[in-house]
Formats: sequence, C-alpha cells, structure tokens
Amino acid sequence: MISLAAGIVIPAVAQELNCAVEINTDNIEGTGRSVFESLKQTVSDYMNETKFSDAVFAENEKIDCRLYLTVMEYSGTRIKGELQMQLSRPVYNTNYTTSLLNYRDTKVEFDYREGEPLVFNRTSENSNLEALLNFYAYLFLGMDFDSFSPRGGDAFYEQAKSVVSRAQSAGEPGWRMFEDNRNRASLLGAFTEPSNAGIRDILYKYHRKGLDEMSTGVDKGRSEITASLDILKGIASSNPMSFVIPLFGDMKLDELVNVYSKAPESERMKVYSLLQEIYPTENERLEKIKNPE
Repeated sequence: MISLAAGIVIPAVAQELNCAVEINTDNIEGTGRSVFESLKQTVSDYMNETKFSDAVFAENEKIDCRLYLTVMEYSGTRIKGELQMQLSRPVYNTNYTTSLLNYRDTKVEFDYREGEPLVFNRTSENSNLEALLNFYAYLFLGMDFDSFSPRGGDAFYEQAKSVVSRAQSAGEPGWRMFEDNRNRASLLGAFTEPSNAGIRDILYKYHRKGLDEMSTGVDKGRSEITASLDILKGIASSNPMSFVIPLFGDMKLDELVNVYSKAPESERMKVYSLLQEIYPTENERLEKIKNPE
C-alpha cells in the first residue's frame, strides 16, 4: 500500500498486463455467438486481473499486449483456431512504442463452456486454455523484463518452462518440441536454449541501450542497435535454423528501416550487408536501408 497523506491510502497496482483481446468468428457458421462473447470477457479478465508474479506495477507501467484469436472450428465445447500475439513497450522519453513480439500460434485448441471461470494457480492449470494464457503471460513478462535489464526475465522463462512441461503431460497439441517447427516448446527455446541465448542480450542492447538512448544521443543509440545485430549474426552463423531468426525479423525489419534512414552511408551499407546475409528473401525491405527515401 502507498500512503499519500494522513487518512488517504491508495493500493499499489499489482497486475502486470494491459491486454487487449479480440476474437474473430467469421469462419464459424450459425448464430450462437454468445459463447465467444463470454470467452472474450473471460480471457480479458484473466489476463488483466491476474497477478502472475510478485512484481508491482503502477497503472502506467503495465505491459501492453494484444491477443487476436481467429476461430477456425467450433464443435461441442472444442474451439480450434489461430492466435496472433503482439507485445510492445514504450521507448524512453518519446511517444513511440516498439514491438517486442509479433507471433502467430497456429495450433490453438481448447475446451470452453460459456460462463466457465478461469482460475490462476502458479503450479497447475485446470485446462489447456489456462495453460495457453499462462505460457504467453510469462513469455511476455520475460521479454519485457529482458528489454529493461540484462537477462532480467529469468524467473518468468522458468515459469513458462513449467507450464510447457505440465501441458506436454496433458497431451494437448502445440506443446511438444518435435511436433513441428513452430510450437510453444520451440518458441520458449528461442530464449532459453544456450545456442539462442544471445537473443536475450539483443532485447536489452537493442531496446534499453539502443532505442531508449536515441532520444538523447541518436548516433550512440544507433551504434548499440548495430552491435545487437552483430549478436544476431552470430546466432544465425552457429544455428541458421534458429527460431530466433524469423522471430526477430517479424518484429524488427520494418523498424530498422526507420532507425537507419538518417545514418551515414557506411553504416547503412554495413547493416544492409549483415541483414541481407541473415534474411536473403527480404531484399525488398532491406533495400530501403541501403537506399532510404
């Protein structure tokens, strides 16, 4: 509790997330849509009212994220679809927000009955829906904390690991490492496997030392971003199939065009060459770094 004056006490805000939830049911026939309105409210309440950690956030410090569920099939209580996730963070001393994650999960399946409550427990889940929401909440927290302090998200990745382990035991789709090349175990591995560990250093160097510093020193901040791209090159060289590569490209390639739009030509050419080697199929976007408008 935070006391502002004698007799006036305002509780600190504990919840960490400011999560917008949307559900698209265009692929579902029929008029019985009330279950999806219920689902939307239930998920929104769970993500925004659950205290996932011991960290205390003021209202203006909450982590902005978005969940967009496209329902592909609905039968009985079973819902199948795709979940698009976006995570962002503010850039210091600006009105700009930068993307930390832009990811689509194509193996989303869970059972849900209209009005069914979701109950948070740090050591267990009652349903695959709770497992999905817990996993992504911890991933969001881990990435956000990593972007503000060196590998600051350790505790949250460990929690996400526990969710994955429990969900794998339950046998639901989308959780097993070798199920396909885009599953939740592999996504988490992008931040926890030793061969990918540099992505966490990138999150800090790119955001806290790079973008945040550009408001007071553009060249200095941009040089830190360039250094973070050297780390990415190292990951790509040692593990060219790493999940990190498309993950970073989806969230940062367009932004990098703006970051280097006013950089000296020599710096632009270095970054263009570096990224072109990592993303050889993205030449149209990368050309804008070499030749800004």
